Amino acid sequence: MTVNISFSKAPHKKAEAAVLCFYDSKDQAPSVASMNYEFSGFLDHVLKKTKSFKGKNGQIEILMLPEGAPYNYVILFGCGKKEDLDKDAAEKLGGKLFAALDGKNIETVELLIDNDVPNSGEIAAYLATGFKLRSYKFEQYQTKKADDDSVKISEANFVVFDSKISEQIYTEQLCVIDGMFFARDLVNEPPNELYPDAYAKRIRDELKPLGVEIEIFDDKKMKKLGMGALMAVGQGSDNAPRMVIMRWKGDKNSTDAPLAFVGKGVTFDTGGISLKPGAGMEDMKMDMGGSAAVVGLMMALARRKAKVNVVGVVGLVENMPSARAYRPADIVKSYSGKTIEVLNTDAEGRLVLADALSYVQDVYKPSLIVDLATLTGAMMMALGHEYCGTFVTDNILWEQMDNAGKKTGERLWRMPLDEVWKKDMEGTISDVQNMAKSGRWAGACTAAAFLWHFIEDGTPWAHMDIAGTAWIKSDRDTYPKFGTGFGVRVLDRLIAENYEQM
Repeated sequence: MTVNISFSKAPHKKAEAAVLCFYDSKDQAPSVASMNYEFSGFLDHVLKKTKSFKGKNGQIEILMLPEGAPYNYVILFGCGKKEDLDKDAAEKLGGKLFAALDGKNIETVELLIDNDVPNSGEIAAYLATGFKLRSYKFEQYQTKKADDDSVKISEANFVVFDSKISEQIYTEQLCVIDGMFFARDLVNEPPNELYPDAYAKRIRDELKPLGVEIEIFDDKKMKKLGMGALMAVGQGSDNAPRMVIMRWKGDKNSTDAPLAFVGKGVTFDTGGISLKPGAGMEDMKMDMGGSAAVVGLMMALARRKAKVNVVGVVGLVENMPSARAYRPADIVKSYSGKTIEVLNTDAEGRLVLADALSYVQDVYKPSLIVDLATLTGAMMMALGHEYCGTFVTDNILWEQMDNAGKKTGERLWRMPLDEVWKKDMEGTISDVQNMAKSGRWAGACTAAAFLWHFIEDGTPWAHMDIAGTAWIKSDRDTYPKFGTGFGVRVLDRLIAENYEQM
């Protein structure tokens, strides 16, 4: 369960706690002065006595109010310098506020924003966005303990004069948040629940009611189509592969080619015959983060009824070792007709993407393609969890993606594509091979170059290696690592600002 958000021009005074904003000082803003009067001077007394609270960015003090006050608690909330409070800062502050209140047995809060804050309506909306985003929890598989009587935040009302503006902005953001939360849920699901067929059905059940056209290819269909690369990865598992095609037709009058987004969906990756080490293998349930981002993006576009035509494709497989599993030295034939020598069965994601990329180009002739994949450990070595390494063939597309990343906080870093690495992926007894002849050096770059072999000349293409950004270590004991939904926001913004009809 996540928190419900509302906006109003005036305080309802029905919440348990009032949140008062301070701007790098303890000077009384109008809302503080008003509440101080209602609290019979209690705030004056507290502010004179306290030495720790100075209103600096992110500072929070929770105080119990005396009997007769309109709230049970007052929360002093430091917002930094008023002139620095833009929407990005507001979103971060909203997240900090929720984190500070989480677990404090406060169920409802009301935050007061002064009218003299520049763009107060927008600021309130992004405070609420950050608050909502931080409220995400994955608790589907936890049973409540009999003695657990803790109360969690369920309602937050943001009081601001431009409440209609706030509500309009927040409603748009909520469509994208829904997509992010769905992507996070998918990444966090255990692999015994989210195997390829179950995943495909979940996509259908969630997106079809929103108006997204869904087509599911089973293993027989993919074999008939000649998707030998994707099928090879999944042949060692009892859970047969699936491919899901998602079509959002938000601009029915357009005759332009659709935008295409492709995601790697390895629902669990043991490494296959090239078995991974046991320590940390549980994280490989998250090896479908690229597909989750594509699915979450399609949900976001449908929820906000985006005026654009988009096709999303996700290849869903489970990479397992068995008597049927594909082997190092196997040669498989891809949908494109190119043959691939398998040198390592743990370099499987690129095989899944190869067939998905070729299919979407062959059938839909898209105007651009963006793929997302938790593809290489090498990308994590290069950029950690801070940036998504992004390989792009088109400078205009890169500028658009970079701008979208800066505006959403999902930061991208352009990585080099070079013919040297593309040649390095050419096979000796096949057309291409799934590991570079030069070995492990520049592993993220050679992996991208492998995919480049399956991109038609002239098609703008971006490959996002989200190995380091698809998940993050949590500060909560309940789940030490969890999915971020990375990719949904940045790609939604890319579409909204550059390709959507107004």
